[in-house]
Amino acid sequence: MRLLLVEDDEILGEGLVEGLKMEGYAVDWLTNGKLADEALKVNSYELIVLDLNLPDMEGLDILRALRARKDETPVMVLTAKDTVPDRVLGLDSGADDFVIKPFELDEVCARLRALARRNEGRSVPHIEYKGIILDPASHQVTWNDEKIDLSQKEFEILSFLMSNIGRVISRARLEESMYSWDSDVESNTVEVHIHHLRKKLDPSIIRTVRGVGYIIDED
Repeated sequence: MRLLLVEDDEILGEGLVEGLKMEGYAVDWLTNGKLADEALKVNSYELIVLDLNLPDMEGLDILRALRARKDETPVMVLTAKDTVPDRVLGLDSGADDFVIKPFELDEVCARLRALARRNEGRSVPHIEYKGIILDPASHQVTWNDEKIDLSQKEFEILSFLMSNIGRVISRARLEESMYSWDSDVESNTVEVHIHHLRKKLDPSIIRTVRGVGYIIDED
């Protein structure tokens, strides 16, 4: 799952990037508000973590511009301002959640999972499909009650496809969701991971739509 982090505090940003990557997120990190606004115009993200006090462009202005473009990407705001008026202003500007500094990484990750869940229209924490149960919190997958060992990228692809059942997802979109700007991606990476998933699960679960992408069909 690809995430944009906008935070100008170098120490805090480095810690968040390291922690979020350990949780399986592909993280793009920017420290400048104007650059973040430009990045959001041309890149797709599943989640945004946004500081409010930024150089060149305030976080609330980025948020308002995002919503004015009809971009509904979930936004978690990081802020040291914990007054009710500040939270009301942020929520009315389009924020989906607030985390007050200082914070614990575990809480940030749990809140991000909740935002992703709501954005996908799920009320339960896990995703189920034909005997496959995928748990984003524990990064575990079971199939017919048997634990399936997946690599991190295999897990991410399966999670993305299971979150979009009935939709054809292109290889480019899968790559975009799995890798940050600084990642080196081989041309056949997605195909290799799909091949491994088919060997570990029922080969018919992930279907190739020739020339378009991949799909997990609806029941």
